[in-house]
This record gives sequence, C-alpha cells and structure tokens, in this order.
Amino acid sequence: MRIGIDARTILNPEKGEAIGVGHYTYQLIRHLLKLDKENEYVLFFDFRVREKDIKKFAQPNVKIKFYPFSDYKKYLPGAYSEILGTATLIKEDLDLLHTTSPMSRIPESYRGKTVVTFHDLAVYKFPEVFPKIARSRTKAILQLMAKKANQIITVSNSTKKDLEEIFKCPEEKIKVIYSGLDSRFFEENETPRERILEKYGIKEKYILFLGTIEPIKNITRLFQAFKIFKEKQIKERGRCSHKLVMAGKAGWLSNENKQIAKDLGILKDLVFTGYVIGDEIVPLFKQADFFVMPSLYEGFGTTVLEAFATGTPAVVSNVSSIPEIAGEAAELVNPLDIKNIAEAMLKFADDEGIKNAYREKGKKQAEKFNWEKCARETLEVYKSLK
Repeated sequence: MRIGIDARTILNPEKGEAIGVGHYTYQLIRHLLKLDKENEYVLFFDFRVREKDIKKFAQPNVKIKFYPFSDYKKYLPGAYSEILGTATLIKEDLDLLHTTSPMSRIPESYRGKTVVTFHDLAVYKFPEVFPKIARSRTKAILQLMAKKANQIITVSNSTKKDLEEIFKCPEEKIKVIYSGLDSRFFEENETPRERILEKYGIKEKYILFLGTIEPIKNITRLFQAFKIFKEKQIKERGRCSHKLVMAGKAGWLSNENKQIAKDLGILKDLVFTGYVIGDEIVPLFKQADFFVMPSLYEGFGTTVLEAFATGTPAVVSNVSSIPEIAGEAAELVNPLDIKNIAEAMLKFADDEGIKNAYREKGKKQAEKFNWEKCARETLEVYKSLK
C-alpha cells in the first residue's frame, strides 16, 4: 500500500513546538515506521519546515513531500486548499490518506480513501469557552471531515460517543485507538529537580496544574477551589501549606487569570511558569505533592497519564474521557462543584496514605498506554481499507 500521512502539525512554524496533535502525529509516524517496512509512506510537511528537521523520518520506504507554497493563500485560502492541495495529493497516487486532525482538512475535491483522527468535539460540547469568531468555522470543518472520512479513528470511547450523537456517524465507521504515553515519563529524569524549582521560584510544597491556560481547563473554578483550600488551611494551621503552580502556555483569555486570582486574594500563592520545555515536565511532576486537572472536557487527557507515570497522585474531573483514561487511579471530582474540588485537594494535602495508594494504581494504569500498540492498531485500520 502507498499510505499518505498529513504531517503538517509536526514542526509547524506557525504553531511552534509540537504539542497536542503535533505530538500525536510525530509519535504515530515514528512508531509506524519502526513497525512497518513493507508499505510505502508519503509524509506531507509544511513547505516552511527545514529539511534538516525531517531527516529523522528518512528511510527506504518513506517519501517526504512538502505542501506547495502559494502567494495567494492569504487571499484565497479555499482555492489554495482545493486546487493545489488536491493536485498534490492526486500526484502521489495514494491508496489512502490519513490526516491526524480534522483541522488539517482534506480538500473536498479529493476523492481518494481517507482516514481522519478525531481527538475531541469540545467546540460542540462547550462552545462558550471558545472564541466566537472561530466556532462556526471549526464546527463546519469537523462536520465536513466526519462525513468525508472513509474511516474515523478516535482517541477515546467518549469522543466516539460524541461523534455518533453529534454527526450520526455509524458505529462501524469509528475505531477507538488510544494514544500512547512516552517512555520518558517512566524514567528518572537527569535534569536536577532543584534547578527547575529554582528557575520558577518554587520554594514550598506545591499542587501542579499542567496544560494550556484556557477556559476549557476550568481555570476560574480551580482558582475558586484553591481559595477555599487556602482559607481552610489558614483557619486550621495558621498558614497555607501549598502553592498552586500553573504550568503551561497562555491560551485564549489567559490574560484575565491574574486579575481573577488577585480578586480572589490568591495571586501571591500562584506560580505561572509559562510554556514548559520537555526536559522540565518530569521533574515538575515528580516534585509536586499532587496534580490537579478539573477540566470541563478532555478528548483523551494525556497529562493525567503523565502524572500517573511519574508517581504523582491526581485529582481530575469525572467527565468526558477522563474517567475512561484514569480508571480507578485518580480522585474524580465534579468540575462544576467548586467545593468538591477543594475538598479533594484538602484530602490529598492531609493524607499521605491516600496519595501513596493512588501512586501505585497510577503507575499500573499508565503502563496500559503505549505508542507501539497505537501504531499497530492504526496499521490495521489502513489494511481494512485496502
């Protein structure tokens, strides 16, 4: 088979370093190429990616192809995608094309067999937490790709259910394949933990949040819960025992968070790290007293597994895919119930026995998710379209 994979989410000059879908695409391709030496792969990269950055993908059964440049793209994005995109794909005579996100949309005029990975449908479930200007366009693309795909891969049963309910996709069209977890999260990181804490000015015990700072992560309620946590501790102990470390890049409306924290009287108890580079993530997890993620919605929830693998106890939401991924290895809370979040945080802060029990369960749960299994199951989907 001649298999095309849209790799434009990797090393995308406009998006920065690989996170989210870019990381999924990178790991999937890397493990497919390890696993499969028989089929041919055509990897489509953004035309601005440097050739030296994609040498790692070079092997005998791989062809690197760059999506074409057009000076008119900014004026005629639809025409660019349809005409040049379709021509580029047709020229490669593919048996199938896999796009790892519906937002890297396949041209409507392309008639070849297609596989599309859907990671979430959050814009349908919680439209109010997305910029209004982007909602309609995002919904239109998701609907188009759900209809166009010959086969859909989803990263959780929760997302599969959303596809069936929202787009009426037949069950047989959707295959659930869990994403993997990088082995580095199970390993002892060589980066000195003390140096990381010093870099971010963290001197006390801390609760860790890791993720893009945006409304879907339920940041305001997390702050309100931490205010209850702080007040209860001051009342009982005379001081607050923990800082709340907000690790992750700034997303939509993130500029408002410091003002919200200031109004709640907790700003001095927060540490905003900004984007955390790869080598620093494991030490941040390992030094944390526990992890908290009260998201309103997650298509998969990789950071929950990262916490588990590093031995970090976790307080997470009981909605969407999170209970499915976490199993019984985390404390589940109602993300709309501020008091429930605060009580779970207080329980973790006070009870080492509970945290130790979750540490053991978490490591076992994290071991169930690996990229080789993800690649093997994805290859089976490709073969089914032969």
